[in-house]
Amino acid sequence: MDLGLKGKTVLVTASSKGIGKAVATFFASEECNVAICSRKKDDLIKTAAEIKSKNNNEPFWCVCDLNKQKDIENTVASVKREFGSIDVLVNNCGGPVPGTSRELSEPKWQNAFEQVLLSVVRFCNLIVPDMIIKKWGRIINIVSISVKQPIDNLVLSNSLRMGVLGFAKSLSNEVAKYNITVNNVAPGFTLTNRLYELAIERAKREKLSHEEILAEMAKQVPMNRLALPREIASAVVFLASENAGYLTGNTIHVDGGWIKGL
Repeated sequence: MDLGLKGKTVLVTASSKGIGKAVATFFASEECNVAICSRKKDDLIKTAAEIKSKNNNEPFWCVCDLNKQKDIENTVASVKREFGSIDVLVNNCGGPVPGTSRELSEPKWQNAFEQVLLSVVRFCNLIVPDMIIKKWGRIINIVSISVKQPIDNLVLSNSLRMGVLGFAKSLSNEVAKYNITVNNVAPGFTLTNRLYELAIERAKREKLSHEEILAEMAKQVPMNRLALPREIASAVVFLASENAGYLTGNTIHVDGGWIKGL
């Protein structure tokens, strides 16, 4: 299937590891101009080399802390200098710290707000104007199944990722007439460093091994396994394609059937 993405410029945030890395790798395989960013330079250099070795297509990289407006501005400006305007924006971020509503301080709420929600707003505000001029663009936000079915001990993610959905739906209505689509992908339990960290945290509380916690997570899924990052990436790349041009304002759950609601 020709996805119509060859030569498009794609920016994937928080993409040195996990789902973001898988998304960037998939876009590179489609011969896109790929830009990646994260907070750690060493991770970016390693990831860029790995993607080049797989696809003979080396991504451009920028160091960017999603909580810092100046870093976001510098990243967008650097990518535009390298490739020109950005055609596809994939907003991804690491999960905020776990905890319950009574455990979390206000500074942690503020930090998570900037990381999860405000970073999406800032990137969109910088990139959408060029998409409007070109009358073409794709914005995909990677959220979580917690937007449909809240997950215990993840109150920050449960709360703020819902804000991303509200912003995305509003933006999708504003820019649809310019042939710009805005969608969300909500991954289920996926084999990433983040999931291992959550499993270790939960294992300490419940006095179990993290292997037992991961196995229990897998049993909750009708497919009886955890997702691979590439399986999430495939949904993101499809939403960026020409074939998905009439899909906007939606949230796609890639969860192996975990969500029980209709």
